[in-house]
Amino acid sequence: MGLHQVDTEQQKNGRMSAWLPVVVITAIVILLGLFGDAARSLLSLDRPAVASGEVWRLLSAHFVHLGASHLILNLVGLWLVWYLVGSCFHGSRWVFVWLLSIAGVSLGLWFREPQLQWYVGLSGVLHGLLAAGIVGSLRQPRVDIWVLATALVAKIAWEQLFGPLPGSETSSGGTVIVDAHLYGAIAGALASGLIAIRVRAQASI
Repeated sequence: MGLHQVDTEQQKNGRMSAWLPVVVITAIVILLGLFGDAARSLLSLDRPAVASGEVWRLLSAHFVHLGASHLILNLVGLWLVWYLVGSCFHGSRWVFVWLLSIAGVSLGLWFREPQLQWYVGLSGVLHGLLAAGIVGSLRQPRVDIWVLATALVAKIAWEQLFGPLPGSETSSGGTVIVDAHLYGAIAGALASGLIAIRVRAQASI
């Protein structure tokens, strides 16, 4: 009985710690949201500002939003993505996925969308997290993962062919930069692939 209680407590602690990154990101996003226009002005991916040396905007832009509806939509997406694939990686591996997804979106927009002058939001990174979790789970014979993979590919294909999903711009309160979703998904999938390569390399030593 005692051992069972210890195991149960350890499992509970493990589940709580697995959700800690989402809680921290949520707190950061909400805190920045409280500063409204001031935070957006200082932290958005503003092309002239980045070109003048404010390179932190390539990172910070993903944590500020157009407004309350955009913020809530992205936070709901974050918690949903974590619920679906959050158990795929742990610790430093998720940090790597986050950073590579952020880099993929920011650099993709910077180099491939020169006409884009301004960007904020977490949605591109969310696509990276989801793609990483899907790729990392494909080795498991799970129907739900394959359904999720199909849905993600279909969504990105729709956006590339026809533009934002119907209603997405109304709900977010502004223009949806669909290419950010594409760049995020590519970066997330790449991050997951690199993690798999490292795991295999370590296993072969």
